[in-house]
Amino acid sequence: MARIFLIFAVMTWGLTAQAGESHHTHGSKYSGQEARSVKSLSEADVAELKRGGGWGLAKAAELNGVPGPAHLLELRHKIPLNAAQIAKITNLFDDMKLDAIAQGEKLILLEQTLEQHFRNRTITDQILRDSLNAIAETREELRYIHLSTHLKTPRILSSEQIKKYNDLRGYHASH
Repeated sequence: MARIFLIFAVMTWGLTAQAGESHHTHGSKYSGQEARSVKSLSEADVAELKRGGGWGLAKAAELNGVPGPAHLLELRHKIPLNAAQIAKITNLFDDMKLDAIAQGEKLILLEQTLEQHFRNRTITDQILRDSLNAIAETREELRYIHLSTHLKTPRILSSEQIKKYNDLRGYHASH
């Protein structure tokens, strides 16, 4: 009986010690991100926004079989696209990219401004609401820029080219 009591006591002490150790460890999955230039965006996010990249905002179109101009241009020889199609898609892409860069830069600036309010302890409920609304509107416009460009590309392509695009991108679900 004493032996069982001793085993129970040692096990209880071990569990208590482990719980105490985990209690004192308060690491965060965000550790190291405090050095970011924009805390809420990774360096990759900032680079993608500054170059007018898609940032995954057009997945609703892309993954439902509606091609975007960037990947169409990358695959132009495999689809294949003719010179007139390439010119139209290039124009769409260039217009989209200019608009996306402008909105991306705006989003980065808005995130930096929000962060600065927290850093300077000047944040108020009204500033927070206004900042979040501006960020949401900018992100919405950025997503619109990318998705609306996807809407325009099928008019330039044949159904066979769209199917070929989706096959080359690895999208095999029926649309």
